[in-house]
Amino acid sequence: MEDNIKLIKANGKYKEQYIEMIKEWMVSKEDLIPWSLNLDYSDFDTMLRELDQYEKGIELPKGFVSSSSYWLIKDDKQILGALDIRHRLNENLAFRGGHIGYGIRPGARRQGYATKMLSLALEECKLMGLNKVLITCDKNNMGSAKTIMNNHGVLESEDMENGEIFQRYWIDL
Repeated sequence: MEDNIKLIKANGKYKEQYIEMIKEWMVSKEDLIPWSLNLDYSDFDTMLRELDQYEKGIELPKGFVSSSSYWLIKDDKQILGALDIRHRLNENLAFRGGHIGYGIRPGARRQGYATKMLSLALEECKLMGLNKVLITCDKNNMGSAKTIMNNHGVLESEDMENGEIFQRYWIDL
């Protein structure tokens, strides 16, 4: 699996593959995670410029911090998932959200791709100068919890927000 899998910055080369992934996700009626998948992709170049601005911290929506968006690519032709790395935490993200949000397209789940994607993202976090990252997930999302623990995540606490229990994990880099 590992030889043909890589984490890349969101870019125009994979427009058709991106749209295919989003459509698959929409058919499943599941939430698009991470948040960057919810951006309007009808003008793909504008979407990419918006992601670039988020990375540079330009014109961020209220409550947002700068973040970098990545896609997990297989065989240089299919996007398996997406991931956002937040460069720092604000008060809200320090409680719920953390440094990294990620998701694997419905048809590619339970094959180890999330674990691999998070592992690659942690390498990017090191390059950004982070030495510890916070990742949160809903308590009932056993797959995400397993992914985090497979990458040496240590459960710090369980908290509740809007009636939902979520877990907070830290990973030392």
